[in-house]
Amino acid sequence: MKRSLRRALWVGAVVAVTVATVPVAAASGAGSVTATFTRAQDWGTGHETKVTVTNGSTASVATWRIEFELPAGTTISSSWDADVTASGSRYVAVKKSWAGALAPGASFSWGYNGTGAYRAPVSCTVNGVSCGGGTTPTTPPTTTPPTTAPPTTPPTTPPPTTPPDPGGKKVVGYFAQWGVYGRNYHVKNIHTSGSAAKLTHILYAFGNTTGGRCTIGDSYADYEKAYTAADSVDGVADTWDQPLRGSFNQLRKLKKMYPHLKVIWSFGGWTWSGGFTQAAQNPTAFANSCYSLVEDPRWADVFDGIDIDWEYPNACGLTCDASGPNAFKNVASALRTRFGSSALVTAAITADGSNGGKIDATDYAGAASHLNWIMPMTYDYFGAFAPQGPTAPHSPLTSYTGIPQQGFWSDAAIQKLKSKGIPANKLLLGIGFYGRGWTGVTQSTPGGTATGPAPGTYEQGIEDYKVLKNTCPATGTVGGTAYAKCGSNWWSYDTPSTIGGKMTYAKNQSLGGAFFWELSGDTSNGELITAIRSGLT
Repeated sequence: MKRSLRRALWVGAVVAVTVATVPVAAASGAGSVTATFTRAQDWGTGHETKVTVTNGSTASVATWRIEFELPAGTTISSSWDADVTASGSRYVAVKKSWAGALAPGASFSWGYNGTGAYRAPVSCTVNGVSCGGGTTPTTPPTTTPPTTAPPTTPPTTPPPTTPPDPGGKKVVGYFAQWGVYGRNYHVKNIHTSGSAAKLTHILYAFGNTTGGRCTIGDSYADYEKAYTAADSVDGVADTWDQPLRGSFNQLRKLKKMYPHLKVIWSFGGWTWSGGFTQAAQNPTAFANSCYSLVEDPRWADVFDGIDIDWEYPNACGLTCDASGPNAFKNVASALRTRFGSSALVTAAITADGSNGGKIDATDYAGAASHLNWIMPMTYDYFGAFAPQGPTAPHSPLTSYTGIPQQGFWSDAAIQKLKSKGIPANKLLLGIGFYGRGWTGVTQSTPGGTATGPAPGTYEQGIEDYKVLKNTCPATGTVGGTAYAKCGSNWWSYDTPSTIGGKMTYAKNQSLGGAFFWELSGDTSNGELITAIRSGLT
């Protein structure tokens, strides 16, 4: 049931912008070194900028130094291919040592991601003169900035926390790969929010499934993106020549700080589940490809196993699969054989508890013996993908009078899976850190009509908890979850209080713990994950 929230990769989740060159001044003037700033992407809450340094002189330029200020509300969060330092709103960028001299007529580009909407820099100079051109010396001023940006806070040392009991309940959270773009949510935020101390496992979403193989989903976010000292988990900036960057390296640093944490690489999801159909034709070959990728020497120490998020075996999701009822079990068996008994092999599955529904379409019980645990996605049952309603909570724990679809609640899925022979301690209850909503609603209680999806920050009909708690506070509960009506908008989402009730249910059912989608939806101090952790203890 993970619909568009799960399937919208960053490129589809942000508003498209027209790439436009916005120079500080016209890049002209014979005998000049110039710098031109170009807006590459702008998604409102952040942007990407390309900076091109051009040698318009007749002599080789050994190095260059750009000094500029950014308008209020715009800051640099990460950069690449230049050494960037900051002092308030003023930035200094100098050439990397590996870049070499800039020949006459040649250009060199570097870039940065910034917070806030794109705004052109001001007071820009390159090698001491205007970025738009002028008589420029071939060497910069003698004052040289540090080659590594100082962290905005001192380097972090492992906090004095008591990690969750590894023999107790699991608290598993998804980290969305594309969150590093428009959402500006990075691995460091797992630490600063206090969430890392409460998690037992992180699911990194997603790797792709193509050609019957596990493949990289986004190489830039995964292992290429360079982090500044300010955005790095430990306050140390990435260097151009280090073998691993991106979120993978940040996860490595996080695990060093929190030795109890395990990280699992999740493959598939709503968008990338189509490849499982081919994978099921040769599960051994698929498992071999996954092992080679997860255990790649560059990041083998980052991951403790693999998660399969197949939406859905022998049923329909974004595409339809007809691999038969044994396909999922066969894939799980092949993965366990290849990864061995010590690795974590897990799965996120449908939570359709209706008679003859998706749980009944495949042999999940047969697969369970090969999996450490199973995560029925007990959210996204209802939403504005039915634009006229009826309004209904997307993550009900129990049934209620007037629920639109029988079997579409968490307890129905849990009981069906248990009845098929899956041990309760191998089942985790799913929590959404977001709400789903409609607009054009006049009825406060569930069951009202609507005219379409409510406005959302990144996508219509969906909004993070951290936003909804302030913009549309809960006004009632139904089926063990919360709902709210604000003007003509109607939302449903979990709160710390309703999560507490769900965790009591998980304990009473002897479940193995809980998992959630996804970390960036929580508040900056981790209200929801705190409710999960405290509710399970």
